Amino acid sequence: MAENPNKTDLAERRLTVKLFAAIVVVVAVAGAIVYFVVGPAVAEALAPGLGLKSAAIIAFVATVVVLVVMAIAAGDGLIGELQYMLIGFGGFFLVLWFMLSWVF
Repeated sequence: MAENPNKTDLAERRLTVKLFAAIVVVVAVAGAIVYFVVGPAVAEALAPGLGLKSAAIIAFVATVVVLVVMAIAAGDGLIGELQYMLIGFGGFFLVLWFMLSWVF
């Protein structure tokens, strides 16, 4: 026979709360690592300023990461929307590259 719907619902709520708490902990730990470990290294690297070469490397990495995340979130983005992603990659890369080199 089927379980009591109230017990199933309560179990799902508890699981949701546990998963949410785990996500919050992971984000907090990742934020602390970025702030205390990666932050000073990035600040030191950016202190003298960026040229076009350094800005191009940073812009390329940031663009690839953003587009991979967007493709995974879209579901079929890695295959079905590739032609649009390539155009978006070029535009995003150029804007990010020149903005990084201009600001820093």
